[in-house]
Amino acid sequence: MTNTSNSLFAECGYAQPEIDARVAQVWHEIFEGPNKFYWQTEDGLGYVMDTGNNDVRTEGMSYAMMLAVQYDRQDVFDRLWGWVMTYMYMPEGHHAHYFSWSVRPDGSERADGPAPDGEEYFAMDLFLADRRWGSGEGIYDYASRARELLHYCVHKGRDEAGEPMWNADNKLIKFIPETEWSDPSYHLPHFYEVFSLCADEQDHVFWREAAAASRSYLETACNADTGMNGEYALYDGTPHTEERFGRHDWFYSDAYRTAGNIGLDVSWNGATDSVLCDRVAALQRFFLTHDRTSVYEVDGTAVDETVLHPVGFLAATAEGSLASWHSSLPDARHNARVWVHLLWNTPMRVGSRRYYDNFLYAFAMLALSGNYRYQW
Repeated sequence: MTNTSNSLFAECGYAQPEIDARVAQVWHEIFEGPNKFYWQTEDGLGYVMDTGNNDVRTEGMSYAMMLAVQYDRQDVFDRLWGWVMTYMYMPEGHHAHYFSWSVRPDGSERADGPAPDGEEYFAMDLFLADRRWGSGEGIYDYASRARELLHYCVHKGRDEAGEPMWNADNKLIKFIPETEWSDPSYHLPHFYEVFSLCADEQDHVFWREAAAASRSYLETACNADTGMNGEYALYDGTPHTEERFGRHDWFYSDAYRTAGNIGLDVSWNGATDSVLCDRVAALQRFFLTHDRTSVYEVDGTAVDETVLHPVGFLAATAEGSLASWHSSLPDARHNARVWVHLLWNTPMRVGSRRYYDNFLYAFAMLALSGNYRYQW
């Protein structure tokens, strides 16, 4: 792993004091300002709320913990993790050792199962916290809690009761433990490279194989012409169309994260997968010549639907410039610059849908400024 920490903002001509100010603004907007969605509780804990759905999600809590470790705020990190362990952790039952993916802001139950994107982020958050601050005791023994969580994610269904979050044969992350299909935006090979060094030794090979499997999977899940992927997809990468889950075969909310994930993988590990760099370049090219307020099927067919998270979409696509910068497509680097400038000139979102958009915005600002790190 390389952790180059290069700043595309600087490469595109922005001055370092301006970049530093924008990065600082992100923290203020999410955690402190009038449009924040982080709150501290009377018992000394803290949570972030999905302002569009009025609940607390493992997605958002794990994202907020990632921001806390990146911004060196152990106080906020520990408040968030304490809230997660108090109100979201499931110590017994079918999903023992996983986390309820959605609870109410008062901590009362809302969902009775997990969503693997939360668990993989929690594990990464905890490993990074251990690297940055060292581990403490109990639930704040960060590295031990991360290893324990990943053990159950992999070994349920074999050595432990319940279903695993990764398919043991193809090494691909599942949408939920009970399903045998995936969500392309869940695939974080750069995280799995860290897991291959920090998880239980018996699972190091598994995580190396999972990283390679996820990169190969994303090559098939992202359309070669448009760069788009479905929100949910089968293990062969084709969009998932089972109606009982609603429509998720299109390029919509979850799917926006994929380009940013690929970009961060390149930032941390280098441009080792030229196909994925080209996929992001194709995505950026498509949306510079098509209506960015419209929803599309992965082949580029327009759908009569409006983008729900326009700022999040723009931010994650801009973060993908870290990958498209290395693409072989002739216009890739020019387009990558255009997307960096688009993000720079786009303010953070306000209103009820600000939660998801501003998290993706925060990750893009960190990554493009060279401040989204896995080691210090």
